[in-house]
Amino acid sequence: MAKLRAKRIRSVYVAATIAVALLPAIAQAGPREDFLAERTRACERCDLSGSNFKRQDLAGADLAGANLRDVNFHDANLAGARLAGADLTGANLNKADLRRADLAGANLHEAMLYAADLDGAGLAGADLSNALMGTAHFTRSDLTKAILRNVDLRKARLADAILLGADLSMAALDFAVLRGAKLDGALLTDTRMIGAEFGEASLVGADLADADASGANFREADLSRANLAGTSFRKGDMYDAVLDQAIFRNTTMPDGTSRP
Repeated sequence: MAKLRAKRIRSVYVAATIAVALLPAIAQAGPREDFLAERTRACERCDLSGSNFKRQDLAGADLAGANLRDVNFHDANLAGARLAGADLTGANLNKADLRRADLAGANLHEAMLYAADLDGAGLAGADLSNALMGTAHFTRSDLTKAILRNVDLRKARLADAILLGADLSMAALDFAVLRGAKLDGALLTDTRMIGAEFGEASLVGADLADADASGANFREADLSRANLAGTSFRKGDMYDAVLDQAIFRNTTMPDGTSRP
């Protein structure tokens, strides 16, 4: 009986010793490990490059300044997440929920955002060059001075979006909806916007040189002081559009005539 009791005491002692030995390792677990183990949603400036978060619920997560290159966020919930200054180069954000997310100054170069929902998101100063964002939603999103060169935004919804001073040169905006959007001072040179909706949008001082706006709707849009040199509005709708001090040079009007 005494031997059995001693054996039990020895077993308890060994288990306790192992637990104590593991305490430093547990204590030293960093934010990255805690985030990957879903013990926390805060991993500011962490290196999570190449990770897979497909369909995970990361609503409200704090990933500001994090390295998220080539991360898979396909169909993930990132609503309200903090991603300001994060590097999302080449990340897969197709169908992701990014409503009201903070992406100010983030790098989304060559990222995939097909059918993603970014309604109300903050993307001021973000780099989205060469990103694939067909059918994505940006309703009332802030894209002030964002870089959107050569992006695919075909059939995207950007109604009431703020694109002041944004660079949309060589972008594809075919059949996109930008009704009521603010594009004052935006760069839209060589941009394709066939059949796009710009009704009541503000494009004061915007540069649309050599853009293809065939069949696009600019009813009641404000194009004051806009550069329309080489722009084609063939078969478009410019009824009641404001064209005060706009620059015309080889501009194709909706009826096919050239101005001047």
